[in-house]
Amino acid sequence: MDAIFDPAPEDRPFAVVDIGSNSARMIVFRLRQGEHLDVIEDARAPLRLARELRDSDRLGPEAIERTVEALHDFVAIAKGAGASQMIAVATSAVRDAADGHELVERAHRLGVPLQTIDGDHEAMLGFYGAVHDLPVTSGLTFDVGGGSAEISAFHDRRLMGSWSMPLGSLRVSDAFLASNPPGEAEMRSLRASVKASMAGAGISRLADGEQLVGIGGTVRNLAKIDLRRTEYPMPLLHGYRLTDKRLSAVIDELAGRTMKRRTRVPGLNPDRADTIVGGALVIQGIAKYVGASEIVVSSRGVREGLALATAGASAPSPEWVRSISLATLAVRFRTWNASTAERRAGLAAELMEALDPAAPTRLREMLAHAATVLDVGRAVDYYDRFEHAADIVIAADLAGFSHADLGALTAILRQADDDTRLGPYGRLVPDDDRPAVLRAATALTLADELNRRIPPGAPAPLSCNWMRGGFEVVAPVPSGWRPRGVARRFRSVFDTELLIVANESTAVLAPALEPD
Repeated sequence: MDAIFDPAPEDRPFAVVDIGSNSARMIVFRLRQGEHLDVIEDARAPLRLARELRDSDRLGPEAIERTVEALHDFVAIAKGAGASQMIAVATSAVRDAADGHELVERAHRLGVPLQTIDGDHEAMLGFYGAVHDLPVTSGLTFDVGGGSAEISAFHDRRLMGSWSMPLGSLRVSDAFLASNPPGEAEMRSLRASVKASMAGAGISRLADGEQLVGIGGTVRNLAKIDLRRTEYPMPLLHGYRLTDKRLSAVIDELAGRTMKRRTRVPGLNPDRADTIVGGALVIQGIAKYVGASEIVVSSRGVREGLALATAGASAPSPEWVRSISLATLAVRFRTWNASTAERRAGLAAELMEALDPAAPTRLREMLAHAATVLDVGRAVDYYDRFEHAADIVIAADLAGFSHADLGALTAILRQADDDTRLGPYGRLVPDDDRPAVLRAATALTLADELNRRIPPGAPAPLSCNWMRGGFEVVAPVPSGWRPRGVARRFRSVFDTELLIVANESTAVLAPALEPD
């Protein structure tokens, strides 16, 4: 089957369904600007299909019936969201079941175009969905589902090869972890099985600069537990970095509890209490075998891959993904105007080039994004627009950004609002970057003040020069304008005076009409 989904010409929403071995998920998307996915609706049903295959090779009538019931609900939600089309796949449990075709036939009678895909296809979809929205270049992805684990190698954001192994969390929990809580010997046996499977597949260790990307509910749940334990400043799982030491600590806590006590661990989905330890040990084994010191967590996967990927395609560059993602966020707000945002970003870039030519490329890009997205904060409150724009950026689950990128982006927005404190986001901005972040924030403040004084649609020619008396900015602003607040801020950051020179007169507003 073709993996790409072609939505209706009028850009109507479409639904993507993934019948996995542990659960079924549906997301209703709208495809924006070619390759950015807006999530409109989401639904999940914990089916545990892999568990039906423990004692036989069949799903059985009850499992098929509850899956069909879940699909009924998915169809209703998709129609409620205005979806015009649906694409649906089934993975490990259904493809392994002797009666999997019966589920597929029932789904078709319901109007759901369900197809069973093989492990290689599943791995490809997971790779594309995950890597598309992450700033990673080369390495490995893994997806530990309920019945199987898929691993993919990628280089320069292009898929190189995939493997599928019977290492799903439900499967290994049933096969190895009979005790409650699991015993040390059981866990050693499972770890040995993971190592043997990796060696048998011929998977190599990561090279320098390569990264390990984790996909699926198991790794997201582990990251969520760790995020709660560390009081991390951003509630974002996508892009979260789970280190090997912290993963070990989470596994020790989970494995040391009975299943009943495990359900009370903050961040753990109670539906996964019986399989989380098995899945975590598989993930730990994969990371150890390939030599990864941390896992980059992706909240995207097979469903996003179904909506986006074509066989053999490479993911677009992270820079492109970030720009499209931010533009898609911005157009949701009536306060945002593309031409105004573009002009402000241009002014900020010119100022930054003159003020801090040695600034890192990454921070220059974050300044451009901050200037682009600033006006979305006005939708909440004009006077606190910088702060609200920063809050919206963090809450929006943007694509393509690392957490360090988002830390710098929100710091630039917050500091541009006369607030030089970084607060809880300070831990995301390295000490060496903080002076450049403050300079970028000052450039944004000045660019915004200049932009506000130039008529809509008018050009914004700008020249900047370091003079003996200070930093001179020549711009099309009112003659005699003196930005006192910005000038004070500028003096404290750059230790010099800000000199504004008007290079043309501004248009005079027409007088109000006199009443008859």
